[in-house]
Amino acid sequence: MPLSEHEQRMLEQIENALYAEDPKFASNVRSRRFGGSTARRRLQAAVLFIVGLVLLIGGLVVDVMIGGFPIISLVGFLVMFGAGLMALWGSRSGPANGAAAAGSTSRRSGREPRQGRKFSERMEERFNRRFEEE
Repeated sequence: MPLSEHEQRMLEQIENALYAEDPKFASNVRSRRFGGSTARRRLQAAVLFIVGLVLLIGGLVVDVMIGGFPIISLVGFLVMFGAGLMALWGSRSGPANGAAAAGSTSRRSGREPRQGRKFSERMEERFNRRFEEE
């Protein structure tokens, strides 16, 4: 069921407030949406997994042993494991995160020190500030 026009405007206002309040967190959440991996990244991981599988089986056929252990099969397993991690973690965009981090550090310079406040107090203060500005 699609959102109404009013709900879409409210969602956009909340997103804009989030970007204004904490751009580093907002860019991190945006990049991690739906696992953060693209179709291209998943395809690369699948191809890499197949290459690792071929190495795993090929290592048993070729029978190259170092210290009594099939080294090519070990490399194949590691390639398969890396492909699985690659598919799960997805890709991160470096420049976008760097720009967001630079913006957030310059904004924090005028803030009060955080050492005496609890996380829940800071979140409550942000929530209240957001609605006082409107």
